[in-house]
Amino acid sequence: MNIPFLDNWRRRHGTEHAETLATAVRNDPQGVGELLSECELLRARAGQDGLQLDDSPASLAALDQLPPHWRDDPEELPWLGNDAGLYLGTIIVRTVPGAVWDVWPGGTPVVRLESGREINVVEAGLDWAVAGAPELSQVYGEAAEG
Repeated sequence: MNIPFLDNWRRRHGTEHAETLATAVRNDPQGVGELLSECELLRARAGQDGLQLDDSPASLAALDQLPPHWRDDPEELPWLGNDAGLYLGTIIVRTVPGAVWDVWPGGTPVVRLESGREINVVEAGLDWAVAGAPELSQVYGEAAEG
């Protein structure tokens, strides 16, 4: 998986050797969380539809209601889905007690809930971008319930 924000993290922290995302999450979870929350493409497309994303659970429901213009561009679709998943994960980590970012061995960023359950938010974001389901607000609701 190509994760461009990791290069930004490396430059900001002056690392000369290639660190994995898992190492970055362990060493600087807040910094990685900030980078994961950028979601520039999603924020830009939402803004074009008049939606300012405020990193709240309510913004997920608002995203669910947007017309899916991104489906017209097959090259942009996976990037927007990736951003949607990272945005979902950001909101879960910021608002659900005990939720943290984690990384699977293959490098996939996931959210681990206090219960130990792991949510592949990137996969959820891609599913949402392609098919509209599950809705981002639904995934958040299930995470918030426990």
